[in-house]
Amino acid sequence: MTHAENELNSQPECWIRAAEQAGRHRGALPEPGERVAVVGCGTSYFMAQAVAALREGAGQGETDAFPASEFPHGRRYDRVLALTRSGTTTEVLELLAESAGRTRTTAVTADPDTPVVSAADDLVVLDFADERSVVQTRFATTALTLLRAHLGLHTDAVVADARTALAAPLPEGLVECAQFTFLGRGWTVGLAHEAGLKMREASLSWSESYPAMEYRHGPISVTTEGTATWMLGPAPDGLAEQVRATGGLWIEGGLDPLAELVKVQRLAVAVATARGLDPDRPRHLTRSVILAP
Repeated sequence: MTHAENELNSQPECWIRAAEQAGRHRGALPEPGERVAVVGCGTSYFMAQAVAALREGAGQGETDAFPASEFPHGRRYDRVLALTRSGTTTEVLELLAESAGRTRTTAVTADPDTPVVSAADDLVVLDFADERSVVQTRFATTALTLLRAHLGLHTDAVVADARTALAAPLPEGLVECAQFTFLGRGWTVGLAHEAGLKMREASLSWSESYPAMEYRHGPISVTTEGTATWMLGPAPDGLAEQVRATGGLWIEGGLDPLAELVKVQRLAVAVATARGLDPDRPRHLTRSVILAP
């Protein structure tokens, strides 16, 4: 079994621990009414998109999400919340350094022995969710679970759905598809983007991701027999029928969207295995992007 498989299978237990810890970190996490920017790179950026939508939707305050490399330094925030598994990513560390003394910063990381520890004002360490695989699975979803719990949006049903996602067989014919499209609405748009990234990283698949209705404004033209379209969360009325009419495979997630992402992670590993690839070591990728000075 690969590291990726072991790590994605451990997610229900990691989510339980993260939800239990949320109350212990209240001082370090965004408070109601704060204007917050959530930042990250790659997978962490897509989790930041989900967090931002959830927080605003919960009435907790204006919340934006940015790739750390594209942060608008002319804007003013009460807090910058950085998601960084490794704690060593160049763009995140540079952003935290530039924010020092101007904006309160919090970092959520998996490794307490990295430069981010001294770069951020507040720190939340999820070391039990660290990973050996280059491809992120459990750290990303555990960090999001921590923040969902902080917002009062996590329930035991989410963990139960994750266990179902790990146990249920993947839909027939899905692994053999030549192209994958992932769709979301609201906070699940970030999850859809992460699903597409996971398929590209682990299995070198042609994959795309869109807000559900934007998919109808053009991208549906790539959908045909031998492709799959996977909806994370409730679909817009009529979209399933439109996809089926193309001949493409329609997958409508009935689990909590975060648990649906776990199923996509399983799919990425399954496709990689079928193609003779190593999902732990995607080509051209490293655990952390560290730019030379």
